Amino acid sequence: MPGKNLDPSSPRALLGAELRVARERAAMSQAGLGEKLFVSGSYVGQMEAGTRRITLELANAIDEILRTGGFFVRNCAKQGKSKYPDHFVAAAEAEAEALAIREYAPLVIPGLLQREAYAREIFRAYQPTAPEHVIDELTEARLERAKLLADPATPLLWCVLDEAVLRRVVGGPEVMADALHHIAALIRARRIIVQVIPFSAGAHAALMGPVKLMAFESAPPLAYLQGNGTGLLLDDPATVARHALTYDLLTASALSPTDSLALIESAAEEYAHAQHS
Repeated sequence: MPGKNLDPSSPRALLGAELRVARERAAMSQAGLGEKLFVSGSYVGQMEAGTRRITLELANAIDEILRTGGFFVRNCAKQGKSKYPDHFVAAAEAEAEALAIREYAPLVIPGLLQREAYAREIFRAYQPTAPEHVIDELTEARLERAKLLADPATPLLWCVLDEAVLRRVVGGPEVMADALHHIAALIRARRIIVQVIPFSAGAHAALMGPVKLMAFESAPPLAYLQGNGTGLLLDDPATVARHALTYDLLTASALSPTDSLALIESAAEEYAHAQHS
C-alpha cells in the first residue's frame, strides 16, 4: 500500500504512477481493474499515465479494490476543482498531455486558436445572462489553454475548419479580422497546420459535428466529441480508429494547407476592409 501522501506539484502524474504500482502489487491487469471499476482497460491506462483525472468516485472504488487504505481518496481530494466546465474537464486535462491534436471545427474557431475578443463573444452568446465575472473566468481559462502553443513544437496541432468558421461574423469585422490574422500568423510561423473545407466540397465525412483526436507518448489515443454543454471522451480503440478515419477523409476533402492559408488571409483582409469602411 502507498505509504505517504503525494507531492502536490504534479498530482495527476504521481497519482497515476501510484495507481500502477498498487495495481501491479495486486497482480491485476489494467483490463481486470477496469472491469471492477466498470471502465475500460484503456481508461485505467489513461489514469496511470496521468492523462485522465482519477475522480473521487473512482478513488473510493480503487481504495476498496486494491486495499490502499484511503490513499487515493486523500490525494484525489487535493486535486481541487477544475477551472473548466464539468463536461470538458477530462478533455482539457488530456489535451495538456497530448503530443498531437487533430481537430475538426464546423462552426467556430477551435478554443486553442481563439483570441480574447472572439472567445468573449462566444461565451457571451452561450450565456447571455451570466454576470461579467463568469464570462471573464471562462475567457481566462480558454486563453490559458492556448498557452500550449507557446511550446515551439509540442503538441502538433492540425485543424480542419469548415468555411462556415470563416464566414460567420462573431463580434463584428474587427474581431474576425484579428481572429483570422492570428490563425494565419501561426500557420506562417509553421506552428500549426490548418485546412479549410470549402462550401463547394458539398457533403463530407463529419457533417454530424466536431471531433477532436489526441495522441500521447505512453497512453492510448482518445477521441472527444462535444455538443452544447456536453462532452464525451472516448477511449475504445475501435471507436477512436473510426473517428480517425473520419478525420482522414476530412483532410482529403479539404483545400491544401497553402490554398487554405490563402482563403483565411483573404477573409481576414475582407473583414479588415469592412472594419475601416
